[in-house]
Amino acid sequence: MEFAIVDIETTGGAPKHGGITEVAVLIHDGESIIREYQTLLNPEQAIPTYITGLTGIDNFMVRHQPTFEDIHEELWELLNDRVFVAHNVSFDYGFLREAFFKVGKELKTPKLCTVRLSRKVYPGMKSYSLGRLCESQKIEIEARHRAMGDAKATAILFDRMIKSDFQIINQSLKKNTGESFLPPNFPHSKFKEIPTTCGVYYMVDERGKVIYVGKAINIRERFKNHFSGQLLPNLKQKLKTEVFDLKWELTGSEIMALLFEAMEIKRLWPKYNSALKLPKRLFGLFHYEDNSGYGRFQVSKITKFFKPLESFFSMEEANTFLKTGIKTYNLCPKLCGLRKVNCSPEEELHCDGACHFTEKPKDYNEKVAEFVGKIKESQKELLISLEGRNSNETAYCMFESGMLSRFAYLENDQITDDIPSQLTVVAQVPETYYILRQYIHQINPEQIQVLETS
Repeated sequence: MEFAIVDIETTGGAPKHGGITEVAVLIHDGESIIREYQTLLNPEQAIPTYITGLTGIDNFMVRHQPTFEDIHEELWELLNDRVFVAHNVSFDYGFLREAFFKVGKELKTPKLCTVRLSRKVYPGMKSYSLGRLCESQKIEIEARHRAMGDAKATAILFDRMIKSDFQIINQSLKKNTGESFLPPNFPHSKFKEIPTTCGVYYMVDERGKVIYVGKAINIRERFKNHFSGQLLPNLKQKLKTEVFDLKWELTGSEIMALLFEAMEIKRLWPKYNSALKLPKRLFGLFHYEDNSGYGRFQVSKITKFFKPLESFFSMEEANTFLKTGIKTYNLCPKLCGLRKVNCSPEEELHCDGACHFTEKPKDYNEKVAEFVGKIKESQKELLISLEGRNSNETAYCMFESGMLSRFAYLENDQITDDIPSQLTVVAQVPETYYILRQYIHQINPEQIQVLETS
């Protein structure tokens, strides 16, 4: 990590209206100063006399000096990808950000304020001005209120603080960038590398062992939520202590992320994924016809005496699946066991009148049969095409007996007529059976190919 220690002199006023008259930058590599830069600048506006009295910089001195536009590329190279450090950093950073904005660049570097740092390292002082701090620390300021003089004094002060307690620097960086939630052993720089797209992520401990596998539509946001939310505080604290690194695999779509997550949990058996290690098929979706001739559905616990249409981990999962079917095929919530009274048109889920007997059994049962058919179809050998990780590829998944058996990401110009032979065989994981059940109604029928009947 390198730090750009900056000081500027200005014409005064706010960044939008003021101009920069001098800039100095010292590059600190965490051990010492490795590079220096300074220049006077023509602010392209008059310097007030009281500013000249404070800094000694007058209009004559800057008349033939370069403008900010003249030096902005060299200055950008010094500041970009480094931590911006200054005494009262908002002032210097604000002026430079505005100046870069005017030449078409956006300054977005992490920043540290030596005023705030010194309050933590040297608590109890009456004043934290650069002059007072340097006086208390016996740091000589070679040229007060000139950019290089103040920058060198700030650099000496910063060097002492960084070497006395580097942890304060890390904590301040995280806090200033809105990333104070990060685990103490997780690199700030690594967080910025985490993609904001869909995929599977792996939390890794100090020994390089995967301790948690998860999936997310936005991996960076999901990783953040692990440590900044209020859910599962005990797990959050354990992960925060043990996580040292994060790895990830992009998947292109949520269903691929779910499938890949299930396979990886079974392959790696991370200690903090215990809830998903031992799934049990506890609930089933059953279908029967009532005395009035209407097809009905019911969710209940599975017993050895009756075989369900579908199996689920929980009642909630089964009901969610059933609600999707109700919406897709316009079925009756009452006849599907989700409500005890007849439907009302004002409610979100309502039917075409089957519970009022205004929709005839024959018409209603055609929709029921379509739903049942789709469920049974999903239990056949299927080849499903899904969105790839980029526009040049397609993901293909093959399911046997409802479970994922093969998959691959294929380049679009390399896809043959015999797609199954191009796919990689994987160990069948029961969880993929449930994932297919949950998502098959959301997949365009054109993406689903039935390979054989059963």
